[in-house]
Amino acid sequence: MSTHEVAITGIGLLTPAGADTETTWQGVCDGVPTAGIDPALGDVPVPLTCRVPDFDAAALLGPDVWRMDRFSHLALAAARQAVADAQLDTTSWDGARVAVIVGVGADSKDTSVAGTRKLIDRTYASISPLTVPRSTANAAAAEICMALNAYGPSMAVTTACASGATALGVAKDLLAAGRCDIVLAGGTEAPCHPLTSLAFSQMGALSTRLHDPAGASRPFDADRDGFVLAEGAGILVLERATDARARRATAYAYLSGYGCSTDGYHYAAAHPEGVGIERALNAALADAGLQATDIGHINAHGTATPMNDRIESATIQRYFRGRSPIVNSTKGVTGHTLGAAGAIEAALTALTLRHQSIPPTANLDRIDTDIDLDVVDKTARPCRIDAAASNSFGFGGHNTVLILRRA
Repeated sequence: MSTHEVAITGIGLLTPAGADTETTWQGVCDGVPTAGIDPALGDVPVPLTCRVPDFDAAALLGPDVWRMDRFSHLALAAARQAVADAQLDTTSWDGARVAVIVGVGADSKDTSVAGTRKLIDRTYASISPLTVPRSTANAAAAEICMALNAYGPSMAVTTACASGATALGVAKDLLAAGRCDIVLAGGTEAPCHPLTSLAFSQMGALSTRLHDPAGASRPFDADRDGFVLAEGAGILVLERATDARARRATAYAYLSGYGCSTDGYHYAAAHPEGVGIERALNAALADAGLQATDIGHINAHGTATPMNDRIESATIQRYFRGRSPIVNSTKGVTGHTLGAAGAIEAALTALTLRHQSIPPTANLDRIDTDIDLDVVDKTARPCRIDAAASNSFGFGGHNTVLILRRA
């Protein structure tokens, strides 16, 4: 067991499966996909997205909502949920001992693109003085700190689509180092913008299943053809396990291990032999004080891109020597929330451990013959799981693996 184990005592989720934790959990367990044609993307070649439903930022966040972009709206709403779930009082806690670490894959396109358009049109006077502070990656963490009286370390973590998971790992290290007592950590992303869609479309990374939007995100399926762009946020309250027990807080699960690595291979493609994934797995298991045989479940990165699913699955099979843990990917329901994905999926892994039930991989109708894994499909699978891994990988060769243990 890790000597620096931390308890997950609060979870806040806003995902395409639901605008809170309970609804999100039910949505992924039901395995109902959320992708659809997004009118806000206009006439781009691939106008598919997964959006957070029923999210009214003004109603939830109050008068300061005007100064934030959507990725900050989502992060702050998730942080408020998480703190309430952990039964913490932000008006009386020692804010100097509270840290905020938020993973963000990229800056906000809403404000930066609007400002660029005004620059091109030479309407300089109409460019907002908030263009930079509201759109940069650290804006979400800053807004959480201001709203919730958190005065300890705060930062944005950017490791592309591994950002949310990396933020949780950094938070674990801060707690182990004694630099804080509570961390609000996770990820947020609001990438459903024409520019982002066009850029990924040009790379050939998006599903083009426009005739069947609900079936577009299909991790590990033989007919997968790319991911679906999605928005969302996941913020978790982390405390040292000893501190959580001392205040009699209920833990969803324990974050026991964190491992990270970099492929150093390609700006976008994963290393074909998965060597970076293996290094991250080794480091995470060592941090947790566990062996590969202790892992009963993996929440896979599972983006539904042909190459990445194949590399990840082959690495899992090789690493676990043909006795793979039970695997799923929740992106079949939620789409790919990019920098938020790792945090959302870590939260779902914690809920999997609590409920002892693995959500299905939506749209998995016929598994790729090259993928020799036990992947949950169709319906949720009840089973006993004591420890699980959550995989997250990002452009630039970033690999992050989190190990969670049942509370």
